[in-house]
Amino acid sequence: MINSMDLSPQRIVCLTEESTELIYLLGEEDRIVGISGFTVRPEKARKEKPKVSLFTEASIQKILDLKPDLVIGFSDIQADIAQELIKQGVTVWINNHRSILEIKRMIFQLGSILGKVEEAQLLLAQYDKRITEIQKQVSLYPIRPRVYFEEWYDPLITGIQWVSEIIELAGGIDVYESNRYSSLAKDRIVEHQEEIIEKNPDIILASWCGKMFKKKKLIAREGWERIKAVQNDEIHEIDSAIILQPGPAALSNGLEAIHSIIDKWVKAN
Repeated sequence: MINSMDLSPQRIVCLTEESTELIYLLGEEDRIVGISGFTVRPEKARKEKPKVSLFTEASIQKILDLKPDLVIGFSDIQADIAQELIKQGVTVWINNHRSILEIKRMIFQLGSILGKVEEAQLLLAQYDKRITEIQKQVSLYPIRPRVYFEEWYDPLITGIQWVSEIIELAGGIDVYESNRYSSLAKDRIVEHQEEIIEKNPDIILASWCGKMFKKKKLIAREGWERIKAVQNDEIHEIDSAIILQPGPAALSNGLEAIHSIIDKWVKAN
């Protein structure tokens, strides 16, 4: 009888962090032969695995030299990399997971590809259990804060879909919920800062896409002293590694971090 594990990929290159983290969580890290240079989770992956790509750029030759039987990428933004690898005869899997549901599907699908279905289902069950607990807690909130999430500062860019959904799960109201379905950052640009002042969020969450957040720079913006979040010092940085990657980190550490901030605000108000 053929062992399904023998049929699944054994030499994998991960072009983004979330697939690397998931494969480690599933206990199959020995299959990874190359990773993104932006990978920080898990920390040991940076020490153990060769770095072959950034996000929109990759060393095709380095990847080919690793002789992968599968390259995993994320979204249409990596389409050019995927196309070049496919032309070179490499099998590529690109997933466009941008919502919480799609992240869960990605986890299940990758678990299936690796022959680790039960392990992936167990991981998903753990996430769902905690999500249900938070939903029950949030359902008892007498008030929910208005939240502004800033993914970039120049120009101002609001959060992508899974971030917006996590804010709602955690008990907040995303003041730019209408932007959530715009997959490209350029379509989530806030043209006029006055919009945010008018929306007057109770909480500001900032995650400057891998760049260190500078609170003083945000506070110094013209007119922002009128925003409740600034007046009450409800300005919080969320590590981009736990919220801007559509994978396990967002469903665990990212959700927990945002829920903790919102829960403290609710209890104080």
